[in-house]
Amino acid sequence: MSDTARGRVRVIDLETGGNGPDDVCEIGWQDVVLGDDGAWHVTDDRGARLVNPGRPMSPDTIAVHHILDAHVADLPFWKAVAPSVLKPEGRIDALAAHRASFEQRYCTPRVTGGLPWICTWKCALRIWPDLPRFSNQMLRYHRMPEGLVHEIGLPAHRAMPDAYVTAHHLRDMLNTVPIEQLLAWSALPGLLPRVPAGPERGRSWDRLSDEVLGEFARSRDVDIRFTAKTELERRRQDRQESAPEPATEPAQKTLL
Repeated sequence: MSDTARGRVRVIDLETGGNGPDDVCEIGWQDVVLGDDGAWHVTDDRGARLVNPGRPMSPDTIAVHHILDAHVADLPFWKAVAPSVLKPEGRIDALAAHRASFEQRYCTPRVTGGLPWICTWKCALRIWPDLPRFSNQMLRYHRMPEGLVHEIGLPAHRAMPDAYVTAHHLRDMLNTVPIEQLLAWSALPGLLPRVPAGPERGRSWDRLSDEVLGEFARSRDVDIRFTAKTELERRRQDRQESAPEPATEPAQKTLL
Protein backbone atom coordinates (compact mmCIF):
# COMPACT_ATOMS: atom_id res chain seq x y z
CA MET A 1 0.00 0.00 0.00
CA SER A 2 1.46 3.38 -0.98
CA ASP A 3 2.45 5.73 1.83
CA THR A 4 2.73 8.79 -0.40
CA ALA A 5 -0.82 9.49 -1.48
CA ARG A 6 -3.08 10.33 1.44
CA GLY A 7 -1.65 9.98 4.92
CA ARG A 8 0.88 8.11 7.03
CA VAL A 9 1.60 7.85 10.74
CA ARG A 10 4.66 6.01 12.03
CA VAL A 11 4.26 4.29 15.40
CA ILE A 12 7.45 4.21 17.48
CA ASP A 13 8.48 2.10 20.45
CA LEU A 14 11.77 2.30 22.33
CA GLU A 15 13.57 -0.04 24.68
CA THR A 16 16.22 1.56 26.90
CA GLY A 17 19.10 0.54 29.14
CA GLY A 18 18.00 2.56 32.13
CA ASN A 19 21.22 4.44 32.86
CA GLY A 20 21.32 7.73 30.96
CA PRO A 21 19.73 10.34 28.70
CA ASP A 22 20.64 8.61 25.41
CA ASP A 23 20.49 4.98 26.51
CA VAL A 24 18.19 3.64 23.78
CA CYS A 25 19.02 0.01 23.03
CA GLU A 26 16.26 -0.71 20.48
CA ILE A 27 13.84 1.24 18.29
CA GLY A 28 10.87 -0.36 16.57
CA TRP A 29 8.37 1.06 14.11
CA GLN A 30 5.10 0.21 12.38
CA ASP A 31 3.31 2.39 9.80
CA VAL A 32 -0.41 3.13 9.64
CA VAL A 33 -1.53 4.49 6.26
CA LEU A 34 -4.68 6.09 4.89
CA GLY A 35 -5.77 4.02 1.92
CA ASP A 36 -7.62 4.83 -1.26
CA ASP A 37 -10.76 3.44 0.39
CA GLY A 38 -10.71 6.29 2.91
CA ALA A 39 -9.84 4.01 5.83
CA TRP A 40 -6.61 3.70 7.81
CA HIS A 41 -4.69 0.40 7.64
CA VAL A 42 -1.74 -1.25 9.36
CA THR A 43 0.81 -1.94 6.62
CA ASP A 44 3.70 -4.36 6.24
CA ASP A 45 6.16 -1.49 6.78
CA ARG A 46 7.57 -2.38 10.18
CA GLY A 47 10.93 -3.18 11.68
CA ALA A 48 13.39 -2.73 14.50
CA ARG A 49 17.03 -1.80 15.01
CA LEU A 50 19.22 -2.50 17.99
CA VAL A 51 21.22 0.48 19.23
CA ASN A 52 24.41 0.80 21.27
CA PRO A 53 23.38 2.70 24.43
CA GLY A 54 26.98 3.74 25.06
CA ARG A 55 27.20 2.17 28.52
CA PRO A 56 26.38 -1.08 30.31
CA MET A 57 22.65 -1.66 30.77
CA SER A 58 21.10 -2.18 34.19
CA PRO A 59 19.97 -5.69 35.16
CA ASP A 60 16.50 -4.31 35.97
CA THR A 61 15.91 -3.22 32.37
CA ILE A 62 17.59 -6.27 30.84
CA ALA A 63 15.08 -8.34 32.80
CA VAL A 64 12.29 -6.53 30.93
CA HIS A 65 13.49 -6.67 27.31
CA HIS A 66 16.23 -9.37 27.50
CA ILE A 67 18.61 -7.40 25.27
CA LEU A 68 22.18 -8.07 26.46
CA ASP A 69 25.17 -5.75 26.32
CA ALA A 70 26.80 -8.26 23.97
CA HIS A 71 23.90 -7.83 21.51
CA VAL A 72 24.57 -4.11 21.06
CA ALA A 73 28.25 -3.60 21.83
CA ASP A 74 29.38 -3.24 18.20
CA LEU A 75 26.34 -1.36 16.87
CA PRO A 76 25.85 2.36 16.06
CA PHE A 77 24.77 4.84 18.71
CA TRP A 78 21.31 6.44 18.95
CA LYS A 79 22.23 9.64 17.11
CA ALA A 80 23.31 7.64 14.08
CA VAL A 81 20.29 5.33 14.03
CA ALA A 82 17.40 7.66 14.91
CA PRO A 83 17.11 9.89 11.80
CA SER A 84 16.61 7.04 9.31
CA VAL A 85 13.69 5.66 11.36
CA LEU A 86 12.10 8.90 12.54
CA LYS A 87 12.41 10.76 9.22
CA PRO A 88 11.79 8.08 6.57
CA GLU A 89 11.38 8.76 2.89
CA GLY A 90 7.94 9.73 1.70
CA ARG A 91 5.06 11.47 3.37
CA ILE A 92 4.65 11.24 7.14
CA ASP A 93 2.02 13.23 9.02
CA ALA A 94 2.82 12.34 12.62
CA LEU A 95 4.65 10.01 14.94
CA ALA A 96 2.77 7.98 17.53
CA ALA A 97 3.50 5.97 20.64
CA HIS A 98 1.70 4.57 23.65
CA ARG A 99 2.46 7.01 26.48
CA ALA A 100 4.36 9.05 23.94
CA SER A 101 6.00 11.30 26.55
CA PHE A 102 8.53 8.50 27.13
CA GLU A 103 9.52 8.25 23.45
CA GLN A 104 9.60 12.04 23.16
CA ARG A 105 12.36 12.18 25.78
CA TYR A 106 14.65 10.58 23.20
CA CYS A 107 12.92 11.42 19.90
CA THR A 108 13.46 15.16 20.21
CA PRO A 109 12.43 17.68 17.52
CA ARG A 110 16.06 17.76 16.42
CA VAL A 111 15.90 14.13 15.28
CA THR A 112 12.23 14.05 14.22
CA GLY A 113 12.19 17.24 12.20
CA GLY A 114 9.51 18.63 14.52
CA LEU A 115 6.79 16.13 13.57
CA PRO A 116 3.70 16.17 15.83
CA TRP A 117 2.93 13.24 18.12
CA ILE A 118 -0.14 11.14 18.85
CA CYS A 119 -0.26 9.53 22.28
CA THR A 120 -2.44 6.44 21.99
CA TRP A 121 -2.72 6.20 25.79
CA LYS A 122 -4.25 9.68 26.08
CA CYS A 123 -6.54 9.01 23.13
CA ALA A 124 -7.67 5.64 24.51
CA LEU A 125 -8.81 7.39 27.70
CA ARG A 126 -11.14 9.53 25.56
CA ILE A 127 -12.37 6.96 23.05
CA TRP A 128 -12.72 3.87 25.26
CA PRO A 129 -13.28 5.31 28.77
CA ASP A 130 -15.24 2.27 29.95
CA LEU A 131 -12.26 -0.09 29.67
CA PRO A 132 -10.77 -1.05 33.04
CA ARG A 133 -7.11 -0.36 32.18
CA PHE A 134 -5.21 1.36 29.41
CA SER A 135 -1.77 -0.20 29.06
CA ASN A 136 -0.80 -1.26 25.55
CA GLN A 137 -1.17 -4.96 26.31
CA MET A 138 -4.37 -4.58 28.35
CA LEU A 139 -5.95 -2.70 25.44
CA ARG A 140 -4.78 -5.52 23.19
CA TYR A 141 -6.62 -8.23 25.09
CA HIS A 142 -9.66 -6.25 26.12
CA ARG A 143 -10.22 -4.96 22.59
CA MET A 144 -8.81 -7.85 20.49
CA PRO A 145 -8.22 -5.59 17.44
CA GLU A 146 -9.19 -7.06 14.10
CA GLY A 147 -6.28 -8.31 12.01
CA LEU A 148 -3.69 -8.32 14.80
CA VAL A 149 -1.53 -11.40 14.27
CA HIS A 150 -0.79 -12.71 17.75
CA GLU A 151 2.71 -13.97 16.97
CA ILE A 152 3.88 -10.72 15.32
CA GLY A 153 2.93 -8.90 18.51
CA LEU A 154 5.29 -11.04 20.60
CA PRO A 155 7.41 -10.94 22.61
CA ALA A 156 5.99 -8.05 24.60
CA HIS A 157 8.48 -5.39 25.72
CA ARG A 158 10.41 -5.60 22.49
CA ALA A 159 10.26 -2.57 20.22
CA MET A 160 8.76 -3.92 16.99
CA PRO A 161 6.08 -6.16 18.57
CA ASP A 162 4.98 -3.36 20.89
CA ALA A 163 4.84 -0.86 18.01
CA TYR A 164 2.82 -3.39 16.00
CA VAL A 165 0.25 -3.74 18.79
CA THR A 166 0.05 0.03 19.31
CA ALA A 167 -0.51 0.52 15.59
CA HIS A 168 -3.71 -1.53 15.71
CA HIS A 169 -5.08 0.70 18.47
CA LEU A 170 -4.06 3.75 16.46
CA ARG A 171 -5.69 2.42 13.28
CA ASP A 172 -9.00 2.01 15.08
CA MET A 173 -8.69 5.46 16.63
CA LEU A 174 -8.00 7.07 13.26
CA ASN A 175 -11.03 5.29 11.81
CA THR A 176 -13.16 6.70 14.65
CA VAL A 177 -12.10 10.36 14.92
CA PRO A 178 -10.04 12.68 12.69
CA ILE A 179 -6.27 12.79 13.09
CA GLU A 180 -6.56 16.44 14.09
CA GLN A 181 -8.61 15.44 17.13
CA LEU A 182 -6.07 12.81 18.17
CA LEU A 183 -3.30 15.38 17.90
CA ALA A 184 -5.29 17.89 19.98
CA TRP A 185 -5.99 15.35 22.73
CA SER A 186 -2.34 14.28 22.69
CA ALA A 187 -1.18 17.85 23.31
CA LEU A 188 -3.16 17.95 26.59
CA PRO A 189 -2.67 15.97 29.80
CA GLY A 190 -4.55 12.69 30.08
CA LEU A 191 -8.28 12.93 30.87
CA LEU A 192 -8.68 10.07 33.33
CA PRO A 193 -12.10 8.35 33.33
CA ARG A 194 -11.79 7.29 36.98
CA VAL A 195 -9.79 8.19 40.08
CA PRO A 196 -6.60 6.09 39.79
CA ALA A 197 -5.58 5.76 43.46
CA GLY A 198 -6.40 6.59 47.06
CA PRO A 199 -9.67 6.33 49.00
CA GLU A 200 -11.71 7.36 45.92
CA ARG A 201 -10.01 4.86 43.62
CA GLY A 202 -12.25 3.60 40.82
CA ARG A 203 -14.93 6.28 41.23
CA SER A 204 -15.90 8.42 38.26
CA TRP A 205 -15.12 12.09 38.71
CA ASP A 206 -18.75 13.18 38.41
CA ARG A 207 -19.52 11.31 41.65
CA LEU A 208 -17.07 13.36 43.72
CA SER A 209 -17.96 16.45 45.73
CA ASP A 210 -16.66 19.85 44.73
CA GLU A 211 -14.49 19.83 47.84
CA VAL A 212 -12.82 16.54 46.94
CA LEU A 213 -12.36 17.68 43.34
CA GLY A 214 -10.73 20.85 44.64
CA GLU A 215 -8.18 18.73 46.48
CA PHE A 216 -7.46 16.70 43.35
CA ALA A 217 -7.12 19.94 41.37
CA ARG A 218 -4.03 20.71 43.51
CA SER A 219 -2.42 17.31 42.88
CA ARG A 220 1.20 17.11 41.78
CA ASP A 221 0.13 14.61 39.10
CA VAL A 222 -0.58 16.59 35.93
CA ASP A 223 -3.22 14.15 34.64
CA ILE A 224 -5.14 14.07 37.93
CA ARG A 225 -4.94 17.84 38.22
CA PHE A 226 -6.15 18.36 34.67
CA THR A 227 -9.02 15.89 35.02
CA ALA A 228 -10.26 17.41 38.28
CA LYS A 229 -10.14 20.93 36.86
CA THR A 230 -11.97 19.78 33.74
CA GLU A 231 -14.79 18.31 35.83
CA LEU A 232 -15.01 21.45 37.98
CA GLU A 233 -15.24 23.59 34.85
CA ARG A 234 -17.96 21.32 33.44
CA ARG A 235 -19.98 21.77 36.60
CA ARG A 236 -19.49 25.53 36.53
CA GLN A 237 -20.80 25.70 32.96
CA ASP A 238 -23.77 23.45 33.82
CA ARG A 239 -24.71 25.70 36.71
CA GLN A 240 -24.50 28.79 34.52
CA GLU A 241 -26.71 27.21 31.86
CA SER A 242 -29.31 26.03 34.38
CA ALA A 243 -29.45 29.27 36.36
CA PRO A 244 -32.75 31.17 35.90
CA GLU A 245 -32.68 34.35 33.89
CA PRO A 246 -32.65 37.43 36.17
CA ALA A 247 -35.97 39.26 36.31
CA THR A 248 -36.03 42.54 34.40
CA GLU A 249 -38.24 45.52 35.12
CA PRO A 250 -40.26 47.00 32.27
CA ALA A 251 -38.80 50.08 30.69
CA GLN A 252 -41.74 52.18 32.04
CA LYS A 253 -43.57 51.23 35.19
CA THR A 254 -47.37 51.01 35.01
CA LEU A 255 -49.20 53.58 37.11
CA LEU A 256 -52.03 52.11 39.17
